[in-house]
Amino acid sequence: MAEKILVFIPAYNCEKQLPRVLNQLLDAEVQQKIQRCIVVNNRSTDGTEAAVEGWLAAHPGAPVSLLRNDENYGLGGSHKVAFGYAVAHGYDYLVVLHGDDQGDIRDLLPLLAAGTHRQYDCCLGSRFMRGSQIGGYSPLRIAGNYGFNALFSLVTLKKITDLGSGLNLYKVAALKNEFYKKFPDTLYFNDCMILAQSALGLTMHFFPISWREEDQVSNTKLTSFALSLLKMVGQYLAGPKKFVQKEMRAKPTVGYTYTVVAQNGREDAAI
Repeated sequence: MAEKILVFIPAYNCEKQLPRVLNQLLDAEVQQKIQRCIVVNNRSTDGTEAAVEGWLAAHPGAPVSLLRNDENYGLGGSHKVAFGYAVAHGYDYLVVLHGDDQGDIRDLLPLLAAGTHRQYDCCLGSRFMRGSQIGGYSPLRIAGNYGFNALFSLVTLKKITDLGSGLNLYKVAALKNEFYKKFPDTLYFNDCMILAQSALGLTMHFFPISWREEDQVSNTKLTSFALSLLKMVGQYLAGPKKFVQKEMRAKPTVGYTYTVVAQNGREDAAI
C-alpha cells in the first residue's frame, strides 16, 4: 500500500500569502506525493479564511480542507491539532508548510523521491546549511540563528542547523504517544520539539531549503525570543527526560478541537 502523506498549513493573518502557498500544491510532482492538505486557521482576524474558501472554489478538484481552531491555540497548538488529525486519519507522514509563503514544498521532493524520509522520525528544513538559499534576512538575524544552532548542537550532542524553518516532515508513528502535548502553544514549539526529540532518541535529518522574506509580517521579538530559548536550554540541561514531561503551557488545554469550515473531495482523495 502506498504511503499516505498529509500537508498541514498553519495560518494566521496571511490572506495575501496563503493562496500562493496553496498554488504550490498544483505542481504535478507534488500532486503525485501528497494525498491531502489541511489549512488550520488559528482564528485569523483578517481575510485568511475567505482567501482559502475562494481558492477552494477555484480549484474544486484539489482535496484541501479548511479547519478553524475552536480557540486561538497559537502556532504550537495548531501543530497539535494537525498531529492529532494525522494520527486519527491514518496518515504515515505529515508535512508542515507555513502559510506565509516563505518556504517551498518542492524543496522536499528530492527526499521523497529518494525515500530518505523513511529513514528518520523527522526531516527538518534548514535555512542555514550548505545548499540553502535565504533572502530578506538581516546579518544580525542570520548571526543569531547560527549562534543558537551551535548552542542547541552543543547541548543535544547532535548537529542542529535550524531551530524551526516552517518546512518540516514528521513520521506520524513517532507522534502517536503525544509526547509534545505539554509543550508551549507558542512560537517556541518547534525549538522544544528539537530538544525533546533529542532526549527521546528520535532521529532527525536536516535538508537544505530556499527561504525568502518579502511581504510577510514577523511575529517574533528577537530579544525576548533569545531569552526564552536560553531559559529552555537551561531547563533541558537540568534533566532532558524531565524536560519532556514538564508542563510548559501558560494555559493547559485538554483537547485541541477544531471545526471543518470547508472541504473539497473525500478525506481520502488524492490531489
